[in-house]
Amino acid sequence: MLKLSKRTEYGLIAIRHIAAEPVRITTAKEIADRYKIPYELLAKVLQKLAKRGLIVSHQGVYGGYTLATGAGELSISTIIKAIEGQLPAITQCIADSPDSCSIYDNCTIKNPLGKIQLNIEQVFKTMKLSEMV
Repeated sequence: MLKLSKRTEYGLIAIRHIAAEPVRITTAKEIADRYKIPYELLAKVLQKLAKRGLIVSHQGVYGGYTLATGAGELSISTIIKAIEGQLPAITQCIADSPDSCSIYDNCTIKNPLGKIQLNIEQVFKTMKLSEMV
């Protein structure tokens, strides 16, 4: 089953919240409190997103985060990859490598599942953050 990690879910919630109010600086605490997300984990996710250049970190007393670009330019794929390093996969051999599967050479479903994986990846690549706001 394809499942997003909590880090990814929290990251998507946070960046969607930031995108919904593009002219305002938003704090990690505000997002954590509003959506009942663990602050420490959210702060780490936001740091990753800032490090990858998807959001901008503003320092100081009135600091927080804003989007680095327009929500219409930012794909869901880019956000997930910034948090996880790669998109989630539906099978172990796609997620890791063919070597991670003991029946890879005899598997009769890897090719059809590979096609499904490509379709899922295409959806993540073409869906923009603006569609979530």
